[in-house]
Amino acid sequence: MEFFRIHKTIPFMRPALVLNIISLITFLLAVFFIATRGFQLSIEFTGGTVMEMHYEQAAPVDDIRSAVDALGYKDFQVQNFGTSKDVMIRLPVRAGQDTAAQSQTVLKELQKAHPQVKLQRVEFVGPQVGQELLHNALKALAFCVIGILLYLAVRFEWKLAASCAIANLHDVVIILGFFSFFQWEFSLSVLAGVLAVLGYSVNESVVVMDRIRENFRKQRKAPVRDIIDAAITQNISRTIITHGSTQMMVLSMFFFGGPTLHNFSLALTIGIWFGIYSSVFVAAALSMWMGIKREDLVKHVKKDGPEVELG
Repeated sequence: MEFFRIHKTIPFMRPALVLNIISLITFLLAVFFIATRGFQLSIEFTGGTVMEMHYEQAAPVDDIRSAVDALGYKDFQVQNFGTSKDVMIRLPVRAGQDTAAQSQTVLKELQKAHPQVKLQRVEFVGPQVGQELLHNALKALAFCVIGILLYLAVRFEWKLAASCAIANLHDVVIILGFFSFFQWEFSLSVLAGVLAVLGYSVNESVVVMDRIRENFRKQRKAPVRDIIDAAITQNISRTIITHGSTQMMVLSMFFFGGPTLHNFSLALTIGIWFGIYSSVFVAAALSMWMGIKREDLVKHVKKDGPEVELG
C-alpha cells in the first residue's frame, strides 16, 4: 500500500559515511557503558519479597505505589493480577529486614487508607532464582540472534546477510547502552521489548534488502549507489505507514500504560527509530561498501549453448 509516491530518488547514501562514523562511536560508547556500568536489574533478577494483596473493591494501584514509595522503596513493582481487586507487590531485599518484617510494614501502611485490605500470600524469591532467570533470559536472546543469523544466511547473498546482521546487532546494543547509561530498570518486560525490536529491525532490513536485490535485476546498467538510493526511496511510503502506526500504539502504552509498561514501551520506541535508521544508513551502506554488485545476486546457469541468466 502506498499513500504517496516519491518520483525523485533521494540520495540517502550521500551522508552515509558521516552517519556511520557517528553510529560506530555510539555503538562503542554503548559497549563501554554496558561493560563498565552494567544494568540496574529489577527484582525479578535480583530476588526479593513477593506479596499478594486483596481488596474489597478495585485496588487503587496508584495509591499503593505512593504508599510503598513513602516507605523508602525505590526498586519495587505494583501490578494487578487475576482480577482488579488483587494486587501483586514485589519488594527488593532490604538490609536488616526479613520477609515477614517487610510484609507487615507494607501491610500496616496500606491499611491506614484501606483497613479492609488483606494479605493473601507472601513469598521470598532468592537471588539464586533471579540469577537462573537472568541466565535463561540471556539464552533466549542468544537463540533469537542465532535463529535470525541463520535466516539471513539462507535468505540473502552473504554481503546483504552480513550487512543486515551488523545493523541488527547495532540496534540491540544501542538499546542496551541507553538502559545502562541512564540506569533505567532492566526487567523481563524490557527484555521482551529488546527481542521484539530485534525481530522488528530484521523485518525492516529484509524489506530494504529485497528491494535492492530486485532493483539490481531490473536496472542492469545503473550505478550501485543509485540502485540503493532508489530502493530506499521506493520503501518510504511503507516505512511511514508501518512504523508510524506502530509508534502511535507504543506511545499510547508509554503515556497511559503506567509504570508496568513504561520501560517496555521505552525500549520499543528507541528500537523502532534506530531500526529505521540502521536499515537505511547502516545495512544499505555496509552492503555498498562491501562491494555488492549485480553478479552477486543473479545466478547464471550454463547449458549446452551460451549461459542463461536467471532472475
